[in-house]
Amino acid sequence: MTSHRRNPPIPASPSHNLRGRILEYFQTLRIPISADELDSVLAEAEKQRWGPLELLTHVLGPQADLRRQRAIDRRIREARFREPASLEGFDWAFNAQAIDRLQIETLATGEFIRRGDNLVIAGQSGVGKSRIVQSVGRTACVHGYRVRYTTSAELLRDLTASLADHSLPQRLRYYSNFDLLAIDEFGFDRIERAECGQAASLLYKVVDSRGPQRSTAMVTNISFEAWGDYLGDAPLAMAILDRLVDGAIVLKIEGRSYRAHRVQQPALPAVAETPKTKRSHKAKS
Repeated sequence: MTSHRRNPPIPASPSHNLRGRILEYFQTLRIPISADELDSVLAEAEKQRWGPLELLTHVLGPQADLRRQRAIDRRIREARFREPASLEGFDWAFNAQAIDRLQIETLATGEFIRRGDNLVIAGQSGVGKSRIVQSVGRTACVHGYRVRYTTSAELLRDLTASLADHSLPQRLRYYSNFDLLAIDEFGFDRIERAECGQAASLLYKVVDSRGPQRSTAMVTNISFEAWGDYLGDAPLAMAILDRLVDGAIVLKIEGRSYRAHRVQQPALPAVAETPKTKRSHKAKS
């Protein structure tokens, strides 16, 4: 009787074992690198004779970049900007005497947020205040800061609703947690006073809850002297100003309105038809 011997199993190579362990490490660390992707990088590393650091850069770099971009996108969504504003393409020449480009670009670095400084941008409607504050906020998201953009009317509507369901403390904690809270359109119209009799008190609570450690940006088109009359409570208005303006970066923009300029642009003149074009139109019809 012939005995059949089984061939002994071929032991896995050390490199194959390491490959499997590395894939397990990636899975444990939740780094989404497939076996094919790893093999492709390893093949290229052998071909290019990469050193260990170069290999790690090519393996981990794209994953880190992807995760970083996702975090930026998440912070931008969380900020709830009204428009996808950025400083790229901003018309610096139009109000060159009123807007200091270097100062705005310095704000966009987010250094004032790191220091916990406040920012107040004042000026008439149409000079680019909203564009500037949203652009600065968007860039802050890229630098890793948590930002929340809102108008003063939206903010006060939210806080007024929280009074009704007794959730005001939770909403104040929500607004106090952001590295930068940008409140736009303060003084845009009297909707704050018309819809909310406690506007001054609620606005004070928001500013006070953020304390000196968090940056608050306020965009307004009324002078500081008019805040008391606007809010209907001079002492509270003064208290808000004290907390906002003390040590703050204050930009007063006294320039021309971008919107008014665009509206005043003359329409393109109609092209007069020549006898030749008239005959061409008749032939087509």
